Amino acid sequence: MSHRRVAKTISQELPNRARPAKAALAGRGDVPDYLPARMVNEFVYCPRLFFYEWVEGIFAHNADTVEGANRHARVDNRSEPLPLPDDADEAPRVARSVTLSSETHQVIAKIDLVEAEGASATPVDYKKGSPKPGDDGPEAWPADRIQVGVQILVLRENGYQCDEAVLYYHATRQRVRVPATAELMAETLSAIAGALELASSGATPPPLEDSPKCPRCSLVGICMPDETALAQARAFDAPDPLQPWLIEPPADNGATKAEDAVRRLVPARDDLRPLYVIGQGLMVGKSGEVLLVKDRDRRVVQEARLHETSQVNLFGNVTLTAPALQVLCGADKPIAHFSTGGWFYGLTQGLGLRNGYLRAEQFRQAANPVFCRRVASRTVAAKIRNQRTLLQRNHVEPPRPVLARLKSLAEDAERAASVSSLLGIEGTAARLYFQEFAGMVKADDEHAPVFAFEQRNRRPPRDPVNALLSLAYSLLSKDLTIVCAVVGFDPFWGFYHQPRFGRPALALDLMEMFRPLVADSCVLTAINTGMVGAGDFVRVGQSVSLTPTGRKGLLRAYEQRVDGLVTHPLFDYRVSYRRVFEIQARLLARFVAGEIEDYPPFETR
Repeated sequence: MSHRRVAKTISQELPNRARPAKAALAGRGDVPDYLPARMVNEFVYCPRLFFYEWVEGIFAHNADTVEGANRHARVDNRSEPLPLPDDADEAPRVARSVTLSSETHQVIAKIDLVEAEGASATPVDYKKGSPKPGDDGPEAWPADRIQVGVQILVLRENGYQCDEAVLYYHATRQRVRVPATAELMAETLSAIAGALELASSGATPPPLEDSPKCPRCSLVGICMPDETALAQARAFDAPDPLQPWLIEPPADNGATKAEDAVRRLVPARDDLRPLYVIGQGLMVGKSGEVLLVKDRDRRVVQEARLHETSQVNLFGNVTLTAPALQVLCGADKPIAHFSTGGWFYGLTQGLGLRNGYLRAEQFRQAANPVFCRRVASRTVAAKIRNQRTLLQRNHVEPPRPVLARLKSLAEDAERAASVSSLLGIEGTAARLYFQEFAGMVKADDEHAPVFAFEQRNRRPPRDPVNALLSLAYSLLSKDLTIVCAVVGFDPFWGFYHQPRFGRPALALDLMEMFRPLVADSCVLTAINTGMVGAGDFVRVGQSVSLTPTGRKGLLRAYEQRVDGLVTHPLFDYRVSYRRVFEIQARLLARFVAGEIEDYPPFETR
């Protein structure tokens, strides 16, 4: 495929940027005392998958992993001890769920079943799928061979004689014997050494190229193999690093659209849904795997299954019980806290990623003004172009001078020499954009005076449109803060927005390009379709806030927008905006970590 070709590197602008960037941290990683045999299997199958699971502590289930876990659970529940080699009699015995380790080789193995006869032991490992077809009958897959090779090593180190292993494949109900040859043991030791070396380096290995393994991998949405490869291959048409990011590949690369296609390996939408709890005095508890929302009289007013919930959002004086808090943190489901009026206070969440390498690189690059300028210029230019697109699509009569000026300002942002100069460019663009915002508000004649808009104002918002915009931006900030934490970033250390106490600077960096496309768009939808009306606002002095009914109306509009499908401008597949948030954050992580040479912005077509 054409996008597998290596892109031209623009190194003169970032002289301090290593390739890979994590080279500065190489050798600092301390790995755990024992490497699990299953992780050696993952290393042979895909080094990148191994790195994500063991080093970064990332795991996600899909249908295959759930089925495999259920099968192994039945084996594990029948644990039977393995007799010591010196105490074993000659009678055959079977031990289940046996855990042994090797100090010499720094590995540990949990063996599904051991068939023992005297001092001789044969490990049996259960696999969900089918064996590899061979000329002389079914064979073991390479990664499975190495996994049972580790099991042979640990059995031998614990005093057992082990001449072979057995792999049982559930799909065909076949046993495949793996002799403990010198070749197998050498390959096993080499794989162990390679896995430990990769883990201690801290450098994420490259993705597999066009591999048939990727579609069924549970971590494909985190790995993004095709997306990363395409972003690596996209180069600038000219060596000037200040030129805009090109959506189309260079004309002379010989690529066709089919060759440059990216497989969409993840669902277009997330099946999980956020839970919003709005109402004073409500309490969120749990019963089993169900979240229960109760009123002041402890009557259940809403239920939500834990495995169907992506996050919990609490507005105002809402109580969360300790059992509910623990189960949500244990399931890595964030809890967002808002004021009654919708001000985003912060998050409660579990431990998240165990790997600190990305955050270390984030802090290092945040101290590099050239790197910050590069990310910031992409961010501001994309925001301005998306503002221009929204005006073109929704304004009753798009003003040509304003559109031309916004186009010019986006180009100025690409060429900006510093982050500070971008502030003026962004401010000018925002002023022009909000001067024309009223032209996109198309409320009916009865409600038109209520939704009159003159300028952007906040803290507090002084009209209904600004009240809606403030809440929409708060919701977007919450979602991008969650995404930052999921990817492994520190949400409070940005590249464009400077760190400030209590402000998620990096989340604000990411949300800039989505402000017009998501937040502004959902506000326009809520007004123009009647999802919020004139009676959904309360005025206190100069301040305007939403009633609970008004907040629910905007929340519906917001969720419809983030759940709506959009064609990704770089990868050309359709996914929801909520998916796009994570894709964009992971692309930024790839750029920070040195996997890709530039940061591609998100600009709708």
